[in-house]
Amino acid sequence: MNIKALEAAATTVRALSMDAIEKAKSGHPGLPMGVADLGVYLFAEQLRLNPKAPKWINRDRFVLSAGHGSMLLYSLLHLSGFDISLEDIKNFRQLHSKTPGHPELGEVPGVDTTTGPLGAGLSNAVGMAMAETMLASRFNRPGQSIIDHFTYVLSGDGCMQEGVSQESISLAGHLGLGKLILFYDSNKITIEGSTDLAFTEDVMVKFAACNWQVLEGDAYDLENLASLIKQAQAEKAKPTLIKVNSIIGKGSPHKQGTHGVHGAPLGAEEIIETRKALGIPVDQDFYVAPEAADYFKNRQQQWAAEYDKWTDSFQRWAKDHPELKKELDTALSGEFDFSKVDFPSYEPGHSMATRSAGGAAINALAKAFPQLVGGSADLAPSNNTHMKDAGDYQKDTPQGRNLHFGIREHAMGGIVNGLNIHGGLRAFGATFLVFCDYMRPALRLASLMKVPSINVFTHDSIFVGEDGPTHQPIEQIESLRLIPGMLVLRPADAEETNLAWQMALSHKDRPSSLMLTRQNLTVFAKPVGWEDKILKGAYVVKDCEGTPDVVIAATGSEVTLALEAAKSSAKKVRVVSVISRELMMEQGEAFIWALFPESAKIVSAEAGVTSGWSQLTGSRAQSLGINRFGLSGPGAQVAEALGLSSENLAKLL
Repeated sequence: MNIKALEAAATTVRALSMDAIEKAKSGHPGLPMGVADLGVYLFAEQLRLNPKAPKWINRDRFVLSAGHGSMLLYSLLHLSGFDISLEDIKNFRQLHSKTPGHPELGEVPGVDTTTGPLGAGLSNAVGMAMAETMLASRFNRPGQSIIDHFTYVLSGDGCMQEGVSQESISLAGHLGLGKLILFYDSNKITIEGSTDLAFTEDVMVKFAACNWQVLEGDAYDLENLASLIKQAQAEKAKPTLIKVNSIIGKGSPHKQGTHGVHGAPLGAEEIIETRKALGIPVDQDFYVAPEAADYFKNRQQQWAAEYDKWTDSFQRWAKDHPELKKELDTALSGEFDFSKVDFPSYEPGHSMATRSAGGAAINALAKAFPQLVGGSADLAPSNNTHMKDAGDYQKDTPQGRNLHFGIREHAMGGIVNGLNIHGGLRAFGATFLVFCDYMRPALRLASLMKVPSINVFTHDSIFVGEDGPTHQPIEQIESLRLIPGMLVLRPADAEETNLAWQMALSHKDRPSSLMLTRQNLTVFAKPVGWEDKILKGAYVVKDCEGTPDVVIAATGSEVTLALEAAKSSAKKVRVVSVISRELMMEQGEAFIWALFPESAKIVSAEAGVTSGWSQLTGSRAQSLGINRFGLSGPGAQVAEALGLSSENLAKLL
């Protein structure tokens, strides 16, 4: 270990961080300056990576859960040789730069996940660590470990306080994720002041109670940090917390250790004083120490050699196990060949809840695609998400594909995102639709990152019945549609549910939410070619001769109501099943007008709030829906009391 070079690199991180934030007049210098030494040691001495192959499947993952400290990561990526130039550093927080305010997946080379909302990165990291164990158990062979990496996380006091972190910490400890190493930057400062204002618990004791190995050290003692990390890497049965005691804003003579350095630039005068304290030229901004640049340049050569060595071993593995290689290639591609799937078939008149049809589809898909993994937040028997003969994923059975998240919806959303971000797996999570509210931050981040996480939401309407208004979703479907990029799929019967799953898996750059019923729905007859048409979000289920007087746009269980209402009407009525309103709208005006002629009256039917349907046709639309909370009672009686009936729909035609 070259202590002098590492110290020079830490000084460089502090200099780049404070100058970039000062130039932007915005940012958080406290964390980057406070843990620069830890960051440098981790990147320079511990991480397995290759800046020339940033998507390498066996690279160590580094998650900056405390994403506000993004300049730490950008400085380290720049020094390490990733495609982030000094000019990019100077454009910190500027429009369309490679160095946005918080790390963004896909926008910044070397960034493993989008972070910023505190604790979210930690939940992603748990998913990444789970993915490593799953892929290792599936693809590694004796003497040939092609998947063998660590997941490192850097969190601060804020992450320790967020609820999603507590859920994630608990599950990670239960699962014994030995290759998950969490650094807790304990600087005892948050935006309002000392952590003593609101946070006085013993974090170490809590982690130990959650089955974590707990270690502690000084953020500036590199030899001790090296020893702690070695201990963490040696622990195979537990994840490890390393609490590093630091000084926020270290190096700033007048602001270090205070909340004033947490989220605001140092200011021109303090930067001059800090440069003096750091021993760097007072008149030179964006300083990079020559020793640091040389040290990392040498490391780049070593990383390249290590990568080449892995590539050689990978090629030997591929030659020895060609079928496994083919399987891995398919898994990493994200492609699905549905011709291999023996989906269940249904005849018109068959009665089945779409949650049950969803379970049948999952099991058909699971047989064809071993990369499909997932589970529920303690609701698999109700969500119908259990994959038969796929085993349970647990500490001692990492080859299992059924995940048990416990009653931890928020963590489930973040962990599923992490599993999908890692690569090589396609993961889903499931719960009741009304509980998607617990998952909203993770759902939003999935859309922001364009991660194809799949969310199975059952019990999708007031037909939940006896559980009452707390469990009867009203606004949830529409609220999910408000998330940009979220693919909301509400199939109308068992046949459509098969296609809903195909649609979800076919989209590689957006998350999906499947809305499935508790109650049985009757499979209805469909026109020839409907399977292709539904892929665009909507298709005509029942048509009339000539131009229709009325078009009913219905989703899910309300398609059955629409068919009944059309049957009883004397008008010329067309019924359109809208499995995905946003996907339909994305097809453009010509597609929409073909379904909904300008001269026709348009009526929407959905068991939820009606806001949002006016975007389809403006003033021409009327809606059958529910704009109040539900009632306690059997589902059919609740629907009748709330006016959700084919008779009331017929009155709007």
